[in-house]
Amino acid sequence: MTVLEQPGSYRPTPPPAWRPRTDPAPLLPDAEPYRLLGTDAAAGLDTGLLRRMYGQLVRGRRYNTQATALTRQGRLAVYPSSTGQEACEVAAALALEDRDWLFPSYRDTLAAVARGLDPVQALTLLRGDWHTGYDPHEHRVAPLCTPLATQLPHAVGLAHAARLKGDDVVALAMVGDGGTSEGDFHEALNFAAVWQAPVVFLVQNNGFAISVPLAKQTAAPSLAHKAVGYGMPGRLVDGNDVAAVHQVLTEAVRRARAGAGPTLVEAVTYRIDAHTNADDATRYRTDAEVETWRAHDPVDLLERELTGRKLLDEDGVQRERDAAEAMAADLRERMNQDPALDPMDLFTHVYAERTDQLREQAAMLRAELDAAGDTTPGPQEGAQR
Repeated sequence: MTVLEQPGSYRPTPPPAWRPRTDPAPLLPDAEPYRLLGTDAAAGLDTGLLRRMYGQLVRGRRYNTQATALTRQGRLAVYPSSTGQEACEVAAALALEDRDWLFPSYRDTLAAVARGLDPVQALTLLRGDWHTGYDPHEHRVAPLCTPLATQLPHAVGLAHAARLKGDDVVALAMVGDGGTSEGDFHEALNFAAVWQAPVVFLVQNNGFAISVPLAKQTAAPSLAHKAVGYGMPGRLVDGNDVAAVHQVLTEAVRRARAGAGPTLVEAVTYRIDAHTNADDATRYRTDAEVETWRAHDPVDLLERELTGRKLLDEDGVQRERDAAEAMAADLRERMNQDPALDPMDLFTHVYAERTDQLREQAAMLRAELDAAGDTTPGPQEGAQR
């Protein structure tokens, strides 16, 4: 007879060793998304920062509409628009220091541009040209990631390595609500919390994973609540309130840099456009739903705040719109120039030293090009053996 089989030995609760390592109460998100614009707290915000964010939002909206137009003209193969989500994109870029790293998803070209990346370089991959289109290390922007959520473990790895080296670096990883259903999301959060890695996870909950609504992905009270299960704070914020998103992300970055570990931020927003130019959103959502969210537009929210407080007048609005049009014209002109493509570039920057298989493949392609009359060697062909 074991101890547990003896009369009176049954215990209705586990022994004291089960006690949680972390008090869950401080990790729980607010019951409602955090807001600043339109509240009394907005009066204490940095007006210079608000003006800067407004300019970025106006240019970001124009960037989205211009890139979408380029897909219709055949200049881009695909474009996942972030129209309606510009507040998340801009706030994420501005919350980071120059030494920090941004890990974007495929929808976050605007965040990369707001961080300083050339607008054409940000679209290079989407037009089917080159690899990433930019040097990630130079800009501290990881490659735009098309596979869902795979950038999240990469962000944790970089942040953990930086901490081990003693570098004062924070990684901010962006993902959509659909990405939270991937295993990479859960693995990344678990590793980050266990290692106390200096990383911030920003989930842009835009309502749909392509056509799948959030209610069919999770039964959790919010995506921010998922943080508690991994032992990190969860924050819920109005994703169309750029000031609130920036404040929440800035606090999370500061916390991570101070050694307090990761934070999961859920920004509640909405993608006004379809998933991509190849998607028909009318098949799974109504026009009335879209119009409801248009009334909560991130550009309009900040513009009303600034004009209502006499921090922005009509001339100021027009200047920002003119700057956005100039950006769009430059983007349009440069994207209309056909790139000089070299098929041999397929083998450039894949490995520091080419593998036997890559060398074999490169030789086969070179032979095919020579047979077709193209005898011009690629610029990198002799650089990688």
